[in-house]
Amino acid sequence: QVQLVESGGGLVQAGGSLRLSCVASRRTSVMDTMAWYRQTPGKARELVATIRPNGITDYTDSVKGRFTISRDNAKNTVYLQMASLKPEDTAVYSCSLPRLLLWGQGTQVTISS
Repeated sequence: QVQLVESGGGLVQAGGSLRLSCVASRRTSVMDTMAWYRQTPGKARELVATIRPNGITDYTDSVKGRFTISRDNAKNTVYLQMASLKPEDTAVYSCSLPRLLLWGQGTQVTISS
């Protein structure tokens, strides 16, 4: 069973940056799409970004131009570079391997105004 472990969350001021990492416990298929989600209390989990095996990326409108998803298959790692952060970006961010309906435990990101 693959496990996903996120890191890199924290508290930053609005306008700041963070880079989240997600490491898979064993090598995932290079053919797997990977994704980042976020969730705030009382709201449904929101798909933030995806990266396909061919490198094509997609983002929810609210983060386009500010967030960048990338992957390093040799390190079994997916990243989410976040810039120009806003208070509304505050959430628990989780990475996902959609093919296996798998999510990590999440990492808290808090943006202060």
